[in-house]
Amino acid sequence: MTWADHLIQLTMTVFLIFGVYQFYFWCQRQTWRPVIRFNSKIDEALPFWPIWAWVYSFLYYPAIVYLNWVVSSPRHFNHLAMSFFILLFMQMAFFLLIPVATPDHWRDYAKGEGPSRWFLRLVQKFDKPSNCFPSMHVSVATLTALHAQPTLGPWSYAFPALIAISCVFSKQHYLIDLPFGAGLGWVAYKVFLLMGGAAA
Repeated sequence: MTWADHLIQLTMTVFLIFGVYQFYFWCQRQTWRPVIRFNSKIDEALPFWPIWAWVYSFLYYPAIVYLNWVVSSPRHFNHLAMSFFILLFMQMAFFLLIPVATPDHWRDYAKGEGPSRWFLRLVQKFDKPSNCFPSMHVSVATLTALHAQPTLGPWSYAFPALIAISCVFSKQHYLIDLPFGAGLGWVAYKVFLLMGGAAA
């Protein structure tokens, strides 16, 4: 593939990311079912480390954009992009039918001084307490890692691991959100393989 191909795909990736988030935000504004809030002693016992907010947001997007250098052809890119759309539709079904939100008092952790808390408050202006289950951060990170694994090997799985840690230490997710998010990412990748994406 030429640099022009990569530039076109990179531009499309940026617009796809912003476009996908409109569906995420749309789900936040819907009230199809009563919102669920879990009462978990384990989650409450986990510490709040605001510095993980940087991993939660800043590591997320460069890793996804990296996939532009993994694809081998425009057809491969199309199949890869479709796997993320499939993941989005599965996530939306959960968000609408099983709406889960973090406890209100978890948002109070971001109050106070320091750049990490300030950044987390900025993130929370857009990322509401809802749309928790399953973790979309973890599902996207898992799908990204599976796509990157042929070139990065087992190192690719450091991405979803770090994102999962950041989800709980920034108090953006419950623990239960993480394995279900990873499972959705895995299902989307399996659909990608069934569509012949690996041979694209």
